This record gives sequence, C-alpha cells and structure tokens, in this order.
Amino acid sequence: MSVTEDREQFYQILRILDGKIGGKRSLSNCSANMNWPERGMYFFFEKSEHRKNKDMRVVRVGTHALKRGSCTTLWDRLRQHRGNINGNHPGGGNHRGSIFRLHVGTALISKTGLDMPSWSIGNTASQQIIEQEYQVEKLVSEYICSMPFVWVDIGDLPGPDSMRGYIERNSISLLSNYGKNDFIDKSSSQWLGHYAWSDKIKQSGLWNVNHIDETYDPSFLEILRKFVEESN
Repeated sequence: MSVTEDREQFYQILRILDGKIGGKRSLSNCSANMNWPERGMYFFFEKSEHRKNKDMRVVRVGTHALKRGSCTTLWDRLRQHRGNINGNHPGGGNHRGSIFRLHVGTALISKTGLDMPSWSIGNTASQQIIEQEYQVEKLVSEYICSMPFVWVDIGDLPGPDSMRGYIERNSISLLSNYGKNDFIDKSSSQWLGHYAWSDKIKQSGLWNVNHIDETYDPSFLEILRKFVEESN
C-alpha cells in the first residue's frame, strides 16, 4: 500500500479510538481522577491544523516508560506535558521534564521575540531561572492544554522493546513529512511549529524529532488497530 493509503488507515483507526473513549479531550479538562490506563500511547491534534479532508491532523505522538524498570504512568506523562495547576507557579510547568513542552517553548520564544537564553539548558534550574522562565512556561501550558488528544491502553511492560515504543516510532515515521518532496497533510503556514528551533519539527510537521526520518513498518497499523478495538 502507498503512504497515502497507510495514513488513511491510520486516521481511520484513530476515529475508532475517538469513539471508544467518548471523544477527544484536552489537558485543561483532565485530572488524575479520570480512569486512565496505567500505560498507553497518546496522539495530540491542533484545532487549526487540518488534513485535506478537513479533519484535524495529528501533530504529536508519544508514550512513556520505555526504560526497563520505569514506573511512570500514562497520566504521569500527560501531567508533565500539562504543567502545574497549583503550587508556587500555577499555570507554569517544567520543560526540562517534558520534551514536548521544550519544543513548544522554543517556537513561542521565537514567535514572540522573548529573550530567554536559559531555555532548554541543563536538566535542572535554579530558582532564579525558574522565575525568569515562568512567563514562557505559562504560554506553553496554555498552548498544549488547548490541544485535543486521544489515548489508547497498551499495557505492556516498560522497556526499549515494548509494543508502545514500536507503535510510537512507526506512527511518527508514517506521519512525518521530513525529507519528502510530495507533502501529505502539510502543516499550515500559520502552524506554530514553523518557529521551532529544530528543523526536524519545521520539516516534519510534528512536535517530534525522534524517528521522523525513519522508514515505517506498515504492519504496525494492524497491531494498533487490535489494541484500539480491544480497549474499553
């Protein structure tokens, strides 16, 4: 099958998933009290990004617990992307704990012209730097929390060979336009990702940098379909 046909099959599977979970959600309306599976995958959309058929296109694919022994749950990962609700910096977050937040932040910094040389530097930050970055972290939270997403229960054990990792990298490879001459589901000219510091984001049309230049295995689609159809 062609890439176009495989993408159509992919989005057909996500439409089934959408119905299974009762519709897309946004992180602004999510909490730990929801019935999250322990482990799974997520697919983020943007309301202003559409495919040729006017459906929203996927702009971020992710999972968690790909290191053996990891105890991170699906909600743990989504909460890192969402950012803080309360605490000393409500509405902010920690981009050093979420690569998704980091990339969105680079684009917002570029687009708004903010001076933020500390952004993405180091794995930890001083209290002074945290205060300086708070303005951007709030913008990142606002942006990500407005993005609709769906998720699927894939409860395999943590590890680099997990089925979640397999589906993640193949989904990204299928959806990426990086290095392609014939763009499918091209990002709009207004997409924030065009301001990202990473050329991989700009060219792929995704808030992902890993696996965007790889060749996908079409057989992952039937595996994803199986998990979706068996989910509650």
